[in-house]
Amino acid sequence: MVEAGEIGGILDTILKRLAAYNEKALALKGKVKSAMVYPAAIVSIAVIVIVFLMIFVIPSFATMFEGAGAALPLPTQIVLNASSYTKKYIVYVIPLAIAGSFLFKRFYATEKGQVVVDGLMLKVPVFGSLIQKVAVAKFTRTMGTLLASGVPIIQGLDITAKTAGNKIIEGAVLSIIEEIKKGTTIAEPLEKKKIFPNMVVQMIGVGEAAGALDSMLNKIADFYDEEVDTAVEGLTALLEPALMAFLGVTVGFIVVAMYLPIFKLASIAGGG
Repeated sequence: MVEAGEIGGILDTILKRLAAYNEKALALKGKVKSAMVYPAAIVSIAVIVIVFLMIFVIPSFATMFEGAGAALPLPTQIVLNASSYTKKYIVYVIPLAIAGSFLFKRFYATEKGQVVVDGLMLKVPVFGSLIQKVAVAKFTRTMGTLLASGVPIIQGLDITAKTAGNKIIEGAVLSIIEEIKKGTTIAEPLEKKKIFPNMVVQMIGVGEAAGALDSMLNKIADFYDEEVDTAVEGLTALLEPALMAFLGVTVGFIVVAMYLPIFKLASIAGGG
């Protein structure tokens, strides 16, 4: 892009476009990170709290119940069994989790691994839709900036494909280059690939027909930036109460299960 600006004598304009592009790309990246970090933090805290209860708190109740000699309610027995298994196998679970994480990273570092994982990610409910919206925003923003800067369409597609952030979308974009070299529009092969929403493909087609593809792409990018904002807010609004409810129900079940035998013994003692 800088080279094209120097040749065309519009280097200042190109640099301004690059600055605006980088600013919007970083903002988009920040939105996606915020959507992923929050639920991951809540789940991590929930797991730590539950494991702490199972290893350090529940065993003291188990010792007390053993001395009572009475049959335990089913919920209490379930929690005690879970505690016993956690204490017994936690030393194996942690190394296995670390090894699994390492192997996953190694697998994802391969071409095949990225294709498999990225393909699955696009199918995940809620998150898959967000990933697609982010990919559309990246594709249209990058392609629109490149075309406005004088970069040829074929070269622009090659560069843009690598910024998609998803191997499935990258492969689909790269595969349409050969068809475009034969004289087709961008919209025609994109419509066949079904990687972007129909509205996006139609708007690209309109932009090509009107000879204003770069400005149309930037309009699509602006629209999808807002869509990502809305999706992130909706995801946070959906996950926050769901995760809190899960944590509350799980911890609540453990607490009630531990106190059921105490209430039972108290009622027996009161009746006696």
